[in-house]
Amino acid sequence: MANKKGKLLSVKDAAAALDLSEQRIKQLIYEGRLWAEKIGNQWIIVESDLEAVRDRQTGRPAKEKK
Repeated sequence: MANKKGKLLSVKDAAAALDLSEQRIKQLIYEGRLWAEKIGNQWIIVESDLEAVRDRQTGRPAKEKK
């Protein structure tokens, strides 16, 4: 299934594409960092929207040295 923006993915597919857990994908959705639409009880993510989080920095920001 696809639309003009790209392939539609489930949370499971998005997690596999980004090498993240399904729970982390849902957390990114709830935080507003990854756009998704809920259809019934399932989140649908457009593949091209994965770019918003693909190049994210991991971990906490470094503490400033005084």
